[in-house]
Amino acid sequence: MSDSLLRRRSIVPDRPGGQGLARTLGWPHLIALGVGAIVGTGILTLIGVGADKAGPAVILSFAVAGLICACAALAYAEMATMIPASGSAYTYSYVVIGEIIAWVVGWSLILEYSLVVSAVAVGWSGYAAPLLEAWVGAPMALMQGPELGGVVNLPAIAIIAAVAGMLLVGTRESATVNAILVLVKIAALAVFVAVALPAFDAANLEPFSPYGFAKHMGPDGVERGVMAAAAIIFFAFYGFDAIATAAEEAKNPDRDLKIGIIGSMLTCVAIYIAVAVAAVGAIAYTRFANSPEPLALILRELGSPLAAQYLAVSAVIALPTVILAFFYGQSRIFFTMARDGLLPASLAKLSPRGTPVRITIFTAIVVAVLAGFIPLGELAALANAGTLAAFTAVSVCMLIMRRRAPDAPRTFRTPFPWVVGGIAVLGCIYLFFSLPLQTQFWFLVWNIAGLAVYFLYARRHAVAD
Repeated sequence: MSDSLLRRRSIVPDRPGGQGLARTLGWPHLIALGVGAIVGTGILTLIGVGADKAGPAVILSFAVAGLICACAALAYAEMATMIPASGSAYTYSYVVIGEIIAWVVGWSLILEYSLVVSAVAVGWSGYAAPLLEAWVGAPMALMQGPELGGVVNLPAIAIIAAVAGMLLVGTRESATVNAILVLVKIAALAVFVAVALPAFDAANLEPFSPYGFAKHMGPDGVERGVMAAAAIIFFAFYGFDAIATAAEEAKNPDRDLKIGIIGSMLTCVAIYIAVAVAAVGAIAYTRFANSPEPLALILRELGSPLAAQYLAVSAVIALPTVILAFFYGQSRIFFTMARDGLLPASLAKLSPRGTPVRITIFTAIVVAVLAGFIPLGELAALANAGTLAAFTAVSVCMLIMRRRAPDAPRTFRTPFPWVVGGIAVLGCIYLFFSLPLQTQFWFLVWNIAGLAVYFLYARRHAVAD
């Protein structure tokens, strides 16, 4: 391998010495993994944040974010079948563009997945803590982080440990449990739509877009607009990239990856639009804007407390599917970067069951510390910044390969690639600049730190093809 910063890997990086992951997943597991990652805290909580920024036009925000994600998903599907190796956007960038870009993408994915796992664990704890306090008398000081006046968020740490244990048992077993919990979550959202949609009142949609389309600073100091909401709501859509990290564990990657990625995105776009229309039409958006539990609040406002309680309990039961999907993706990104030598190679050791034990335990420790002690605050928006960088890279990779190797075997070909790829790239860039300025600043700081790690360690330890 040359010393160039843009040195590239072979298109299908084989690894000697038994460093291949066990192929145990079919397309139903992959769709469930994708839906489990996508449908979660985003639709359960961010619809309130989005309504505060866009008003009833939050429906349009969901549509814009969904369109951009759908275009990125098509690029992912093509790249995943061309390069059926673990690592997702990181691996595609390494093969197509070069090492330093792959490092930046992988570093961004580490940021994304760590923050998502930690944030969802804290969100799950927010639902579970009141129940634990009421049922077993657990002190709130041990169920909240220091930023809320507590000592440590033990429920968040506990759920991370439980999910890590599932992944250590084996990928297929954890994927089966995940599929069951996804059904619980979808059933809860179906109940919400069934109760809220009959209360639809067109008057609640007026004025439809009180804050306009582009991001702008309101008189109250809050950034608003359809795109400001879309940049945050974008969090609610990504997760299908976790499927791409499962490429080496798919039984039939040529068939299963494209079904899993496209199937999960189509399913989730339909669910989100239905929930958004039902929510905004049921009551005035100002009544649930910025609520930590907007869907449950809407059900209570409609006089359905039992349905609201069912939704809350379902969230406690099923939110771990989001943690599992992103924890899975995080550990596989770490695993692949370690296998390539960019992180300590000892982390890539596999158990006899074909699971990366050391990296799973290491990931659990990192995200548990974040969830248990460190206030995420507005830094949680960094997850969006990292994801937008990865989605842009994958879309660029797809377009480069269309020009560099137009006749290479592709079991899935993105329709109208230059239009779809262009929408994905330009849309992700627009969403990035629609994020808060503070988020953009901290994303830059994170990547400056990442480049320091690259030049001090990763570049000198990279494994040659």
